[in-house]
Amino acid sequence: QVQLEESGGGLVQAGGSLRLSCALSGRTFSTYAVGWFRQAPGKGREFVAGIKSGGNTLYADSVKGRFTINRDNAKNTVALQMNSLKPEDTAVYYCAAGRNGGSYSFDYWGQGTQVTVSS
Repeated sequence: QVQLEESGGGLVQAGGSLRLSCALSGRTFSTYAVGWFRQAPGKGREFVAGIKSGGNTLYADSVKGRFTINRDNAKNTVALQMNSLKPEDTAVYYCAAGRNGGSYSFDYWGQGTQVTVSS
């Protein structure tokens, strides 16, 4: 069983930066794909960024060039560096992990962390 815990959310002004972190339990972390999703009030959950076990990454068009995902297998963590934040980035951000490290399908979810960007 994989457990995920997000941290790093908060309130920031537009144009600022935040770094989210996702800590994963489990001995096979390096074989998992990990992704970040977000859900704004009144909207559905949307994919933000993902990283496969081999290091390949994928980003939503809305965050490309502003957000960076990376993983530290030694520390069982995945980070999402968010720069040039916009008010429309305001959402609850969720970390997810998938047993199939070669695909962006996810089996486990964290509880989420709130990111609020003020204008």
